[in-house]
Amino acid sequence: MDNVKVETEEPPAESAGEKHTARADVFNQSNIELLLDVAMRVTVELGRTRMKLAQILELQAGSVIELDRLAGDPVDILVNDHMVARGEVVVVEDKFGVRIIELISGGEKARV
Repeated sequence: MDNVKVETEEPPAESAGEKHTARADVFNQSNIELLLDVAMRVTVELGRTRMKLAQILELQAGSVIELDRLAGDPVDILVNDHMVARGEVVVVEDKFGVRIIELISGGEKARV
């Protein structure tokens, strides 16, 4: 059994251009349409604060938690925990809503 030799044929190597074109074909319009029904979590963040455990244990109905933003400041709009926009709080038929005032580009996301 020491003299057994196995030969395999490797597929031809692809150039970088061929790989890029192949990936582009995968993400054509019909494939993106498959994702349009995927549910994503949208969060609107009014602000943040830090509290000690003792302060949290003292919270009760009527307690006010002060946030790090001023009234009227834009709120952050996050999709699956990634900031995608900023907006302003509005009231629509007795419910809160958010009007988008700024979309965040990829470069800005890295700085946030």
